[in-house]
Amino acid sequence: MLKIYAISKTFFPNTVNEVRALQKVSLTIEEGSFTAIIGTNGSGKSTLLNAIAGTFFPDEGKITLDGTEIINWPEYKRASLVGRVFQNPFAGSAAEMTIAENIVMAMRRGQSRPLRQAVTLSVKEVIAERVRLLKMGLEDRLDNPIGTLSGGQRQALTLLMATWLKPKLLLLDEHTAALDPKSAAKVSELTKNIIQQEKLTALMVTHSMQQAVDLSDRIVMMHRGQIVEDYRDEMKKRVRVIDLMETFDRVQKRELFDESVAALLEKQYV
Repeated sequence: MLKIYAISKTFFPNTVNEVRALQKVSLTIEEGSFTAIIGTNGSGKSTLLNAIAGTFFPDEGKITLDGTEIINWPEYKRASLVGRVFQNPFAGSAAEMTIAENIVMAMRRGQSRPLRQAVTLSVKEVIAERVRLLKMGLEDRLDNPIGTLSGGQRQALTLLMATWLKPKLLLLDEHTAALDPKSAAKVSELTKNIIQQEKLTALMVTHSMQQAVDLSDRIVMMHRGQIVEDYRDEMKKRVRVIDLMETFDRVQKRELFDESVAALLEKQYV
């Protein structure tokens, strides 16, 4: 279980470029759940994922994972509990290394034995069985450099690597956004299957409201560094893309109204 308590983050504080990226965000993600976070650009959704991953430390608040306080853990230490797949399909693997070597690195996270001694015939057989489940024909190409693959193939392998050791939390940061539609659909299907089969706890940032509706069992909407809607249980089962779009419009109109009122009041009392 992931628990986030009132975390805040301001970039470039007390300057003309100040950005209040997170404003006392609190969120509890139940074990085994799949939550999607949606929002416009600048809403804070990717910033929230970075705060959880340890890319930076929040200005205030707490984060606990599986009962352990991790707010002061550096990113490399959190990686022992957290798996992550980035938007860029080339970010989660080493291009010059083979498919087998990349996967062995994921298998041996935290261990120090030399890599080439670990890529044994028996290990490659285990890898081939898991890679075969991707249904991409890559099980016969384990000695090929991973950099020779397409973006969709590489992202599928990165997803497999991120989930190999069954992390306490899987973070998906718009992980299909850079792929062509066919590859995106394939990786989305693999994502849903792996999360369900491994019973993983997952948090996915996405710009695709359709993806949020189709894949997740909960949808959290953010705006200006705050959570503004939380669709879960029966409410999530009934929600449609058009409902999410209408909520976006309502939130933005409410913000414009509030800003207009504030401007009028300011003029009145000047």
